[in-house]
Amino acid sequence: MAEEIITPVYCTGVSAQVQKQRAKELGLGRHENAIKYLGQDYEQLRARCLQSGTLFRDEAFPPVPQSLGFKDLGPNSSKTYGIKWKRPTELLSNPQFIVDGATRTDICQGALGDCWLLAAIASLTLNDTLLHRVVPHGQSFQNGYAGIFHFQLWQFGEWVDVVVDDLLPIKDGKLVFVHSAEGNEFWSALLEKAYAKVNGSYESLSGGSTSEGFEDFTGGVTEWYELRKAPSDLYQIILKALERGSLLGCSIDVSAPGPDEATWVGLGEDRGQAGQCHQPWQSPAPHSSSEWNSVDPYEREQLRVKMEDGEFWMSFRDFMREFTRLEICNLTPDALKSRTIRKWNTTLYEGTWRRGSTAGGCRNYPATFWVNPQFKIRLDETDDPDDYGDRESGCSFVLALMQKHRRRERRFGRDMETIGFAVYEVSRLVGQPALHLKRDFFLANASRARSEQFINLREVSTRFRLPPGEYVVVEMLELVFLADKDLRTKGFSLESCRSMVNLMDRDGNGKLGLVEFNILWNRIRNYLSIFRKFDLDKSGSMSAYEMRMAIESAGFKLNKKLYELIITRYSEPDLAVDFDNFVCCLVRLETMFRFFKTLDTDLDGVVTFDLFKWLQLTMFA
Repeated sequence: MAEEIITPVYCTGVSAQVQKQRAKELGLGRHENAIKYLGQDYEQLRARCLQSGTLFRDEAFPPVPQSLGFKDLGPNSSKTYGIKWKRPTELLSNPQFIVDGATRTDICQGALGDCWLLAAIASLTLNDTLLHRVVPHGQSFQNGYAGIFHFQLWQFGEWVDVVVDDLLPIKDGKLVFVHSAEGNEFWSALLEKAYAKVNGSYESLSGGSTSEGFEDFTGGVTEWYELRKAPSDLYQIILKALERGSLLGCSIDVSAPGPDEATWVGLGEDRGQAGQCHQPWQSPAPHSSSEWNSVDPYEREQLRVKMEDGEFWMSFRDFMREFTRLEICNLTPDALKSRTIRKWNTTLYEGTWRRGSTAGGCRNYPATFWVNPQFKIRLDETDDPDDYGDRESGCSFVLALMQKHRRRERRFGRDMETIGFAVYEVSRLVGQPALHLKRDFFLANASRARSEQFINLREVSTRFRLPPGEYVVVEMLELVFLADKDLRTKGFSLESCRSMVNLMDRDGNGKLGLVEFNILWNRIRNYLSIFRKFDLDKSGSMSAYEMRMAIESAGFKLNKKLYELIITRYSEPDLAVDFDNFVCCLVRLETMFRFFKTLDTDLDGVVTFDLFKWLQLTMFA
């Protein structure tokens, strides 16, 4: 069959956002009504290919070097040399999508540091209901094959249906990334490709936690336990998690020896645990250990089922000693079909951090802390007695704060922001309509709870138990510049701000729209990276020598006289250049270079202008 190139149409603008909100209110984004990712409709695209006798080629994630990565797997990287994109039908005479059901042996790691993702995929194979929410039935390389497949992923509060073609990265005749042990089964490789697509590239999947994959395959909420300081009732916590149908994963810090990642398979009443990892557990004679004699004979036979390579049993004591972290993904009610599983309720809040208006930093900044996003919650239902034992009764709940789309930003040199949250009791305000608490409230009231970590992860989450009542959750984004103690800064001056607006105001209305501001903000972050790189003595400011190197690194080639003028104009009395003046200098240079190129229509490096043009450039640039 020939190949057909199909390019999606993207909706933009305010009207599209309004339509999206209305559609969401009508149920769009739920699993049964997933959003067509990038507007690509699987059924329509497949029907079009079958009608035209062509194989689908996805221009939204094309088979090009940029889809592999941006740095270690970027274009011209030695690691990508020799990689070609081929369809399974070009590799085998009879490729299969799924053979005899999806199993954990279908997931073998390739040349990509995404074992966290593979562990999550492997866990899916233990639950057919969850698996086929992600991997829809009816896909095949035989019946109705058109080179197109689709998968459903949860992305930040909504389900999306993601289309991919089946052109996969191949080197020396073998799949470069995820593959099955049999070699002729491709559902896992295609699922990995769909996940790479929504995150921008394969390389964007390198490094992560199993909980991220759990959530994106289920829509669940994850809580973490550091096993070095685990609660005394962790075993009971695990049992209750299994009663709720939760997915469990465990991992070892990369700095420690041993397996990188493991997935839970089962938990026995002997406090033994089964898992799967990339290196087998080297326990002395685990299958003939005397500890098995204390297990009920019938249960012992059930537990001693034939295991796959890399699967093992270990004692709970060994598990606590050898592993670093336990991750529990609590599934949402829509994913729990069994009547025997105890269900719980979920509520989703969405907010935005905007610097200068809704990003107030942590409690160290009392003047701005109150402007952070706030959400009011009400706790009514106390735990059952067997849920808390001898401890004080209360309402248990898990709070999770997640930042969106950060993996996509990696190719631009950006990663996770530092985030956290705090909980404040507002029971004395019961019955009042939702209100945004002001500065005075936080000066007079301490938080009742807070996230265990304030860290640069996609998500921070913590389990709490509080008395019934009403509470306000305040989500915090660390202020990037004001919180950097190693930066010498006093804030951008009015002149600096005017220069920035002038640089980015492409439509000449004297204001910055959202798109213009986003470009400016990314530019400032790039300036920060340059500033840090050439602040060689880490003083928080630049000397004349460091400033010259930084300007050259930013792409400006100037003569000696101009460098002298810049230091005179932008340095402090001690001849040091702080970050604010550094940004102002680069913005002004970029503005003047842009104006010159606009006037130099014949590209001869010379422009002429009258008095009024001169005044326009020098007084208002």
